[in-house]
Amino acid sequence: MARDPEQRVTPQEIFPGARSVVVVALNYYTAHEHSDNPGKVSRYAWGDDYHEVVGDKLRQLLSWIKELWPDAEGKVCVDIQPAMDKAWAVRAGLGWLGKHSNVITEEYGSWVFIGELLLNFDLEYTDENVADQCGSCTLCLEACPTGAIVQPYVVDSRKCISYATIESRAPEIDEKIATKLEGWLYGCDICQDVCPWNQMTPATNESRFEPREDNVNASLSEVLELTPDAYAARFRHSAMKRAKLAGLKRNARALQ
Repeated sequence: MARDPEQRVTPQEIFPGARSVVVVALNYYTAHEHSDNPGKVSRYAWGDDYHEVVGDKLRQLLSWIKELWPDAEGKVCVDIQPAMDKAWAVRAGLGWLGKHSNVITEEYGSWVFIGELLLNFDLEYTDENVADQCGSCTLCLEACPTGAIVQPYVVDSRKCISYATIESRAPEIDEKIATKLEGWLYGCDICQDVCPWNQMTPATNESRFEPREDNVNASLSEVLELTPDAYAARFRHSAMKRAKLAGLKRNARALQ
């Protein structure tokens, strides 16, 4: 996060012609639940890779815009470019930043993916923002087993199960976190599962977010037996490839 901060705050560093940012949110909630068995996978990774799904939709939007304005040019951003996704989503009026640090929308809670389309022309803007509606609720802080939400709106990634099981490249999970994984193999949804705003989210109409086989709860033994070829085939077009084979096997060992 400390690398190239100018890229994060200056859209022109990503797309030199940028004059406007269109921010979108896509509901990914499906009506399935984890079992109590270890091997739980974060809801966002159950189906196809959201980078591809949201990216496809934004590219379709850009094509439509170009039909209306032939001189239009744009850049699609979906969680890969150094964009300030959550800050831009709040600025665009899609929702507010919850105490668990995820953007909460009134329609879908925080079960949303965020994407951006940078455009080379000016748009008309409104200044309407969605007020913070977390109120006095602290359920996400209280539920986090590792205490990673160190204060409202602040997450310490060094304590976060999602960071430890996805982003970290350490050969083994820190013992202080490994003893509190609560069955999570890839990512963690605890702070979102307890959020009152996430209790009435309607199911998405995007079929590509429906769970793949064994992606709600994965078999630890099967993960540990994966070969590189089997891993590549199983997680093709899946966000779970982010942890890499070594990371998934590390996580599975920690849960045994």
